Amino acid sequence: MISTGKIKSVDFYRKIPRDLTEASLSGAGLSIIAALAMMFLFGMELNSYLAFSTSTSVIVDKSSDGDFLRIGFNISFPALSCEFASVDVSDVLGTNRLNITKTIRKFSIGPDLKPTGSEFHSGPALHDIKHGDGDEYAGDGSVSLTARTFEKFTHQHPILVVNFYAPWCYWSNRLKPSWEKAAKIIRERYDPEIDGRILLAKVDCTEEGDLCKRNHIQGYPSIRIFRKGSDVRDDHGHHDHESYYGDRDTDSLVKTMETLVAPIPVEAQKLALEGKSDNGTDNAKRPAPLTGGCRIEGYVRVKKVPGNLVISAHSGAHSFDASQMNMSHVISHFSFGRMITPKVMSDVKRLVPYLGGSHDRLNGRSFINHRDLGANVTIEHYLQIVKSEVITGRNHKLIEEYEYTAHSSLVQSLQVPVAKFHFELSPMQVLITENRKSFSHFITNVCAIIGGVFTVAGIVDSILHNTIRMMRKVELGKNF
Repeated sequence: MISTGKIKSVDFYRKIPRDLTEASLSGAGLSIIAALAMMFLFGMELNSYLAFSTSTSVIVDKSSDGDFLRIGFNISFPALSCEFASVDVSDVLGTNRLNITKTIRKFSIGPDLKPTGSEFHSGPALHDIKHGDGDEYAGDGSVSLTARTFEKFTHQHPILVVNFYAPWCYWSNRLKPSWEKAAKIIRERYDPEIDGRILLAKVDCTEEGDLCKRNHIQGYPSIRIFRKGSDVRDDHGHHDHESYYGDRDTDSLVKTMETLVAPIPVEAQKLALEGKSDNGTDNAKRPAPLTGGCRIEGYVRVKKVPGNLVISAHSGAHSFDASQMNMSHVISHFSFGRMITPKVMSDVKRLVPYLGGSHDRLNGRSFINHRDLGANVTIEHYLQIVKSEVITGRNHKLIEEYEYTAHSSLVQSLQVPVAKFHFELSPMQVLITENRKSFSHFITNVCAIIGGVFTVAGIVDSILHNTIRMMRKVELGKNF
């Protein structure tokens, strides 16, 4: 067996009897200073251990070929009607998606940019509208209205169907023979002097520009259905009526008019005034936009290649006067990638304070065209996007964020003006990794602090003590 004495022989910390030690005032002072120094350095080391530190590196984007980028936006156009507002996406790989509606919502807005009603629904596409190409009728079956006579006719007939057209418009000229022939047939069946339940009319928007603006006409031809007693007008000239988006051949027009008249008896004046007329709609008739502005919000998903997000007036069966289009807009929100909750962003900023400053660079900015009408101004935004990833110490992806720079300009164009957002994603990405100190490193540093301070204080105490003893001996030698 190993004796107790042999075990004691390996003691590194042999004790000196207390009677052989001597306490001193200088030693007490150094002990207090050493203790305070240990506490201070321990606190600093603990704070360093608990604090976050990161390392930043730039690497090639790790996105795969099938990854998509989400673009979220909320943009208000004071002079673009929701009736024709279209969101289109294209890219350098040949992708071309027109009039995206699945993830987009539209709201008619007033001059103050506030919604004037519920969500505006565009309804079915207009690209397959049937026209009466075989109609050769050249007469005038419909009544021409002016700003002076318009109100009179809307109050005189329970149903007034108006074709707002432009003589230069291709689609207006295709509609004209069918419209005039249908108007003649309806006039013969429902004589305005005897029956008077319905009347077909027309307005030349090149001559009656103010009247067309009051009715928020932006595309030609636009067919509006006014019902007596159901229109609601306020100081801003808002109207509650329907737009017709159905086929434009004579038979279809006549059939639609018959449907409108059917629920109204011949003595319909009282019924219309009482607001009892049937306002039912189908795929061909939908509420007309209440105002001339539109707020477009939602998101689209695009490939991670250079491309364009374009918002414009678009229709497969209407023409637009480019000189009258104004694509001024106010951006409430525009960002790339998934929406980041405030809590997550707060955690990220605690880790990386400079992150998140440019992920919504366009938010709150206005782009207004102050040039005169006829300038055909397209507003373009050039966006360069950089992807950033934050990785925690456990190799967990905390956040994936896209920040971007934006440069905007107003450009004159020969085409119908648009609002264009050209985006280009950088092939490089920023990788931010959290660096956590190990607990063993923390313990090692604590031990080094305690041992180092204790040792240094002991050396200083020894030097100080020996110096004092020598000074006393010198003084005793002088006295003798």
